[in-house]
Amino acid sequence: MKLINTTNSHAELVKSQLESTDATLVEVYSAGNSDVVFTQAPLHYEILISNTHRAIREQEIEKIREFFLKRKIDSKMIDSSAIRTIYANNLIEISIPVKD
Repeated sequence: MKLINTTNSHAELVKSQLESTDATLVEVYSAGNSDVVFTQAPLHYEILISNTHRAIREQEIEKIREFFLKRKIDSKMIDSSAIRTIYANNLIEISIPVKD
């Protein structure tokens, strides 16, 4: 699976997220039919995966989570035991809290 940064194509979404949430960084990626929004805030990271065409496979979730844990998130700063994954129809949210 290849993630392609498409943040420049989603300027309104990024602007809206930065203005209306505690986010300090918002990036948007494409993974084929799935869209991924990565958000960094002072107390947490969020990874939102959506696919309007089909259900998101567990292996996709793992690959996307690993991509961000290796490349975008400082593993020393997070509480790995408190990572939560919320499942909804065609939407997955991974919440990664920062250590106190």
